[in-house]
Amino acid sequence: MAGSIHGFGASIISTIAVIFVILLGIFFTLMISKLLSKTILKGMPSSFVLELPPYRKPQFGKVLVRSIFDRTLFVLGRAISVAAPAGLVIWLFANIGINGESLLNLIANFLNPFAQLMGLDGYILTAFILGIPANEIVLPIILMCYLGGNSLVNLEDTFSIGQILISNGWTILTAINVMLFTVLHYPCSTTLLTIKKETGSWKWTALSFLLPTICGIVVCMLTNLIYHVFLII
Repeated sequence: MAGSIHGFGASIISTIAVIFVILLGIFFTLMISKLLSKTILKGMPSSFVLELPPYRKPQFGKVLVRSIFDRTLFVLGRAISVAAPAGLVIWLFANIGINGESLLNLIANFLNPFAQLMGLDGYILTAFILGIPANEIVLPIILMCYLGGNSLVNLEDTFSIGQILISNGWTILTAINVMLFTVLHYPCSTTLLTIKKETGSWKWTALSFLLPTICGIVVCMLTNLIYHVFLII
C-alpha cells in the first residue's frame, strides 16, 4: 500500500511539473510576442485581407508531387546536410582525447561551473549544444556521456534510463530544469535554416536563436536559486 501511495504521489508531482513547464512555455511565447510587438516590431497596424482564388478541381497528382519535391525533400535535404556533419563531430568528440581524456569530457568539465548555476551539469549542457541538429539526440548524448561510450545510446527501457540518470546525480531540480531548457532554448538547425530562407536575414535568425536561449538560461538559473533558497530555509 505504501509503495502504491508513493508511486501515485510521484505520478501527481510529475504531471504537475510537466503541466507547469508547458504553461510556462505558452506564457513566455505570449510575453515575448507582446514585447517584440511593442519594440523592434512596432509599427502601424496593417489590415489583413484574404482573397479567395477561384475554385478549381484538385489535381491530386500535382499536389502530391509538389508536396514531395517542394516540402518533404527540401526539409529532409536540409536536415541531412546538418545532421551528417553533426554526427561526425559528436563521434570525433567522443573518440578523440587529450592525455587520456576525451574531448567530450573536457568540454563538459569546462562547461560544468556554468551548468551548475542552471541546475544542470556539464554533460547535459554539452548535449544541448551538440544536439542542435535535432532535439531528439540530446538524451542519447547525455546517456553516452554518463555511460562512457563512444557512440550514441538509444535505450527503450525508461526504468533503465531513470536509473542511469539518478546514479549520475539527477534530482527533481535537474529534471525540471532539463524540461525548462528543452522548451526555452534555440530551435533546431533545420528550423533556423528555414527562418533564414523565409526572412532572408541573418539578424532575425540570430534573434530566433538568442532570444529563447537567454530566456531558458535565466529561467533555469532562477529555478535553481529558488530551489536552494527554500532548501536552506
